[in-house]
Amino acid sequence: MRILLVEDEPKIREVIIAYLKNEGWDVDYTSDGHEALRLFQERPHDLVLLDLMIEGLPGEEVCREIRRHSVVPIIMITSKSRESDTIAGLGLGADDYIVKPFRVKEVVARIHALLRRVSHYKPDKAESSVLTFDRGRLVVNLEAGSALVDGRNANLTTTEFKLLSVLAQKPGKLFSRSDLTYQVLGYRFQGDSRSIDTHLKNLRKKIESDPREPRYILTMVGSGYKFAAEPERKEQDMT
Repeated sequence: MRILLVEDEPKIREVIIAYLKNEGWDVDYTSDGHEALRLFQERPHDLVLLDLMIEGLPGEEVCREIRRHSVVPIIMITSKSRESDTIAGLGLGADDYIVKPFRVKEVVARIHALLRRVSHYKPDKAESSVLTFDRGRLVVNLEAGSALVDGRNANLTTTEFKLLSVLAQKPGKLFSRSDLTYQVLGYRFQGDSRSIDTHLKNLRKKIESDPREPRYILTMVGSGYKFAAEPERKEQDMT
């Protein structure tokens, strides 16, 4: 397991590196955004831990550039604590957002939760590995971890795909925000958190013809969300 750490505060960086290595993970690290992209391109990484206020290229641009080419899990760590900052970070494609000051043990726990979703998620055995909706307009391949919209890859992030798979496997089932936060993000819901809403908004942009009038993921005011479409056929393999 190899993690790319991008953090410009030496003391914080050293402590995080020590904890990550204690978990048995290899760590590449830098304080510069341009160097971060170079390191990311040089070798594969299983997760990126990304500060936003860094040297050279800003963290937001690093995240945007990585997302252009990869769905690697990204956790942002930053002193930007406003709700609008969190929403903006998740909107760039980050899977999680941790505000400074933080406990490094919590960072490690978040990494474990995110890596478990990536490495060990399997579709329900009772369900088909491929779900097809709207005469093939939307195709969700649960085993491959991909979704096609009108025959094109929807380029979903890890979190967006997990969110889609949870909803699409249970059409008509009402999921509360707390349910989705636990199943998708891997930790218990916090009352002031709206990160799952941001991931849903980003997902709708990628799979809905008109995100303002969604046909797949519906908001049930005061209750939560549900997937409105039933799969038209079930296949074992995507062609």
